[in-house]
Amino acid sequence: MELGSIIHFLQDKNILVIGATGFIAKIFVEKVLRVQPNVKKLYLLLRARDAESASGRLQNEIIKKELFRLLKENLGAKFDTFVSEKLTVVPADISQEDLNLKDSFLREEICNQTDVIVNLAATTNFDERYDVALGINTLGVKHVLSFAKSCIKLKVLLHVSTAYVCGERGGLILEDPYQLGVSLNGVPGLDIDVEKKIVEEKLNQLREEGATEDDIKMAMKDLGMKRATMHGWPNTYVFTKAMGEMLVGTLKENMSIVIVRPTIVTSTYKEPFPGWVEGVRTIDSLIVAYGKGKLTCFIADIKAIFDVIPADMVVNTILAAMVAHANQPDDIIYHVGSSVANPVKYQSLQDYSFRYFTAKPCVDKEGKIIKVGKVTILDNMASFERYMFIRYLLPLKGIELANAALCQYFQGMYLDMSRKIYIVMRLVHLYKPYVFFNGVFDNMNTERLQIAAKRGGVEMDLFYFDPKMIDWEDYFMNIHIPGVVKYVVK
Repeated sequence: MELGSIIHFLQDKNILVIGATGFIAKIFVEKVLRVQPNVKKLYLLLRARDAESASGRLQNEIIKKELFRLLKENLGAKFDTFVSEKLTVVPADISQEDLNLKDSFLREEICNQTDVIVNLAATTNFDERYDVALGINTLGVKHVLSFAKSCIKLKVLLHVSTAYVCGERGGLILEDPYQLGVSLNGVPGLDIDVEKKIVEEKLNQLREEGATEDDIKMAMKDLGMKRATMHGWPNTYVFTKAMGEMLVGTLKENMSIVIVRPTIVTSTYKEPFPGWVEGVRTIDSLIVAYGKGKLTCFIADIKAIFDVIPADMVVNTILAAMVAHANQPDDIIYHVGSSVANPVKYQSLQDYSFRYFTAKPCVDKEGKIIKVGKVTILDNMASFERYMFIRYLLPLKGIELANAALCQYFQGMYLDMSRKIYIVMRLVHLYKPYVFFNGVFDNMNTERLQIAAKRGGVEMDLFYFDPKMIDWEDYFMNIHIPGVVKYVVK
């Protein structure tokens, strides 16, 4: 493995970024434009009906974000011209054959000019509709690979997956590929074409029965979770991402393809500034609910490691891997996480959250301070269900009866408690596989990449991705939780 200057590599390159409105994708785009203004072109592929709606998404969902503040300050009045020269939006849909790229001239240009493809397209909802998740996370990979084979100058394709394609296995999780047709729980015959047929038949059945759109949505969500658990994965998201990886291994032929598997991605560590985050992401659901006073109990093994990695380190790993494997048609997978190199435990997250929101509490809509206490942590589902029944469900039933008897006098109290119970139960349902996860992610390939980068002249001050440099207490107390409060908590 040989690396040189990443900045030099990016010069005069054309890069196709698929899924350009995603969290990591935006950070990737900003980073490339800021560190190498002489990049030739970034083609930003995003889901849109036409060029006009794609341009609208570029402005509203990418360029106008505070993430680009530093770049705007650096360029001043030249910013808009620079962006129009360097960024080309590509309205498309990876769930469709040939990416549904209707502009034949633009398609030809991309196929003739693209040096690098970075596939960041995904739906990350754990309980996404199965038809949607299968279309984007699995079949979308097939369509991207097919398109990549027509890119005559292509040097490398970076496919971004997730470390949690491993399912709920414990121990040391290796940077190994998954084989097509193999379920995690030993059930034979995982067949992506069969999964596609099951979805199509279920949709046809529902429509013939006159099901409403809401009914179809819920049926597709249920089907996804059912198929995932049947084959050994805890949710639709990681199941469909795992099948996407399987297609990479099967269809890559002689292309140079790198799979990058981040763990739980959190706010930026340093660049373009610390603490930028967008949307409620995994553990941030817990932080937000806790800070708003809606999470007073939860289940977890508080001594377990939870593997987090700042988003800018993920982007820097992608960039280093891009340089390392350009024109190198070998199979390589990179875990990008911290559980081996610099582990942090749920107990620490509990402590950091309590200390932060005690010192800097949130306020409610009326401007009142929201006081938080220590979250009650139960270490198994039986204890949790018993606690919820005694602490919340019984009182809720009492309030419901009193409310009915007293002409809805306690309606506000009843609705507030119902909402809190719903939030806790939904979070428990979604995150149970992870709060008891006892695996750690082998990162030997990523360690080797770091060594090669340092030896090869990579600008490590700009393209840092070693989690050992992180002081977790400082990061959570002074960077991540303040970032979540600033950009997510409303």
